[in-house]
Amino acid sequence: MKYLNVGVEGLSQVADEIIKIGNELPVWTFVGNLGAGKTTLIKILANKLHIQDLISSPTFSYVNEYDDKVFHFDCYRLRSLEEALDFGIEEYLDSGKKCWIEWPQIIEPILPTPYLEINIEHNENISRNIYLKIIK
Repeated sequence: MKYLNVGVEGLSQVADEIIKIGNELPVWTFVGNLGAGKTTLIKILANKLHIQDLISSPTFSYVNEYDDKVFHFDCYRLRSLEEALDFGIEEYLDSGKKCWIEWPQIIEPILPTPYLEINIEHNENISRNIYLKIIK
């Protein structure tokens, strides 16, 4: 599915669609350049799922846990797949809880399938294009 030229006001509706499409999938990946809106979208998704914890990008800790329901990863600073394995990422992925992963490229070889890939492109006019794809 694709959503083109989505402004800030349209992110809530896209989040509803993401929740419907990804409801049965524990792993969701968020792909996009710096500033594309990955963390912004994650905050909206968390709000819609009634998560009470403060949502912030786990850039320096690699993972945050919210309301004992969701693990939020930021793999931007990972230098290798081995580094992810060293902090126990497989245990999180196998936990059965939602795993929302920003910058997933380095850990793609170990992602359990199927998972939902959310690709966000930031347009020059402040809108975004958002593409949803189930990876099997």
